[in-house]
Amino acid sequence: MAWSEDRAERLSEAIGYRFRDGKLLQTALTHSSYVNENKLRYNENNERLEFLGDAVLDAVISEYLYREYPEAEEGGLTKQRAAIVCEQALNLCAKKLELGQYLILGKGEEHNGGRTRPSMNADAVEAIIGAVFIEAGWEQARETAMHILKDVIREAAMGHLNRDYKSLVQELIQAKGESDIRYEVVREEGPDHSKTFTIDLVVGGKVLGQGSGKSKKEAEQQAAKAVFENGDV
Repeated sequence: MAWSEDRAERLSEAIGYRFRDGKLLQTALTHSSYVNENKLRYNENNERLEFLGDAVLDAVISEYLYREYPEAEEGGLTKQRAAIVCEQALNLCAKKLELGQYLILGKGEEHNGGRTRPSMNADAVEAIIGAVFIEAGWEQARETAMHILKDVIREAAMGHLNRDYKSLVQELIQAKGESDIRYEVVREEGPDHSKTFTIDLVVGGKVLGQGSGKSKKEAEQQAAKAVFENGDV
């Protein structure tokens, strides 16, 4: 779908910030597959903005948690932050924004379901926050990030984002007498600073589910979550 001022306006409304530089928003949504296919410059994809947005988002959520929970210990704050800024949570934000429809992808990535890929949508959320920071600075980036993440912040506060699906699934599988439970890396994608891992949950030699994440641990949790929610155990 072609980029347009109308589409930029709709997305700006959803994220709560209107870019003065429409090209910056467009870059935040441009995947490397599109840049590669069209032989554009590297900095016309969203990886640099995603790198920046990741750091800004960490700082925004760290500050929020520090102020919101003055009695909390460092370990608890770290777990809360990890739950809020993980791929799963950012993908939920992207879904609420319907961000997938705005991504600018290469034909191959489009064909392979890139618009619904959690890692791609999570990266785009970070890139948008990075773009807001570049154009409008810290205060606006913080405001935009809190607007985009308000629902997952609430879910995290209620403990709904910290469920240990690996333990749940392992207990269910072992209760059926199966002990051969393995997590196997299927592929690694992306630049070194932002790799995405895809992992299969294999039980008794059979693949029951697959998940992806910014770390192997997160990908394993996503694979276990898929198995749990699909009722495959």
